[in-house]
Amino acid sequence: MYQTNSLKQKITLFFIIFFPILITQVSLNLMTFFDTVMSGQASAVDLAGVAIGSSLWVPVFTGINGVLLAITPIIAHLLGAREKETISKKVQQAIYLSIGLAFIILLIGLFTLNPILNTMDLESDVRHIAKYYLITLSTGIIPLFIFNTLRCFMDSLGQTRTSMIIILIALPINIFLNYIFIFGKFGFPTMGGIGAGIATALTYWIICVIAVVILMYVKPFRNYRVFSTWEKPKVSDWFEQLRIGIPIGFAIFFETSIFSAVTLLMSEYNTNTIAAHQAAMNFSALLYMIPLSVGMALTITVGFEVGAKRMHDAKVYGYIGIAGGIFIALFNGAILFLFNDFVASLYSSDPDVIALTVQFIGFAIIYQLADAFGAPIQGALRGYKDVNMTLVIALISYWVIGLPTGWILANHTTLGPFGYWVGIIAGLSIGAIFLLIRLVLIQKKYSKVIIQQNSSAS
Repeated sequence: MYQTNSLKQKITLFFIIFFPILITQVSLNLMTFFDTVMSGQASAVDLAGVAIGSSLWVPVFTGINGVLLAITPIIAHLLGAREKETISKKVQQAIYLSIGLAFIILLIGLFTLNPILNTMDLESDVRHIAKYYLITLSTGIIPLFIFNTLRCFMDSLGQTRTSMIIILIALPINIFLNYIFIFGKFGFPTMGGIGAGIATALTYWIICVIAVVILMYVKPFRNYRVFSTWEKPKVSDWFEQLRIGIPIGFAIFFETSIFSAVTLLMSEYNTNTIAAHQAAMNFSALLYMIPLSVGMALTITVGFEVGAKRMHDAKVYGYIGIAGGIFIALFNGAILFLFNDFVASLYSSDPDVIALTVQFIGFAIIYQLADAFGAPIQGALRGYKDVNMTLVIALISYWVIGLPTGWILANHTTLGPFGYWVGIIAGLSIGAIFLLIRLVLIQKKYSKVIIQQNSSAS
């Protein structure tokens, strides 16, 4: 990260940071994408099982990842304030915290997985695949959380290309391992959707090892000496990260879990409907990586400028990100509209599943526009370390407005399962409007504080 002096320089720096984050996020999501697509090529039952398993795992992962993401604005502020000497200590404490959170998730899963699956009206084969997909995937949770912490550190330094390279190396490995374990190649038994969990867990271990090696031996990361002179766990540093991370994590959890809740509610429909819904949702989640990456880039750039007390520059970065996110969303919508049949055929060769998927994609075109507006604003707010109100907005817009609206439309109108998607669109749209209002208020608040501080100093 470095200071910029013109709009052109800001746009250039923003996209230098954004594009590697985008490639990284898309590649990470492609692991779940290929899990789903390749499982679907095995059978509709495998596709449905991985869909249910993913619907349980993704909200947990994204929620915890939100907690880990809090280290990004912390380090960005330290860089902006030129307090580099404390950065390695913060990263070490973040690693401790990531390991602790991983153990908590594993412990909760041990006691809750069977009860949750048993409450769902699933075919026995679908339930079996969902259960063991999650169990095999869980063996990679600890290295995944450590990697995400290290990745946040890399990104906060503006070195987003490094994490991009790691994931680009890992993605073909994940696809190859999927091929081996899902379809039973090279002497391994055919495992279907369960094999996808094994492949992804192994990939998580690989990317963690690569990240550790890079931080130890590659500049500029090795200059921070993250893995030398380890400090003991420091609870005060954990609380600093948790104060920022828990609201971020819950806000992300409330957003992603509504999609999982919809998938679970759809368990009352037949396997083809579940498979088609998940296929459309899976591809839409891939597109969501674009506004999410814009938001992550804004957290870095806005956080750096706020740490340096350059509030006008922070505001400019915010508007660059929001405008870029909306433009990309319009482009995405056009692509989805023109190629919906092709996208649907990626997930299944069953004509009934393809036809249903195309219908779901029509609703996905609309809701990803609201996502493209809201996600960058959330990223900008994280740059200001303003996270509590985002949590409240997410809870109300998704769970008080979005899900109940979807349930009413699905059960009391002719929309059927498509009613849930209309509810999601309503929740996302309302949330995006209130997030924009919050961003404007925070920008004014910080500007006033800086003006007052300058007046006092003079």
